[in-house]
Amino acid sequence: MRFGPLFAIAILLFFVWGLCFLMFNVAGVLIHLLLLFAAVSFIAHILLRGRPA
Repeated sequence: MRFGPLFAIAILLFFVWGLCFLMFNVAGVLIHLLLLFAAVSFIAHILLRGRPA
């Protein structure tokens, strides 16, 4: 069975799409964790403003 160059390009594009899909899902989770950490640290700063660290 012989595959042409378009089939190879399709497989390559599918592989790259899968990697990008996984990478952006992980990046989205990390961004939300960083935003949560920033919000908690901001609230802690507001609450402990008068006390030295």
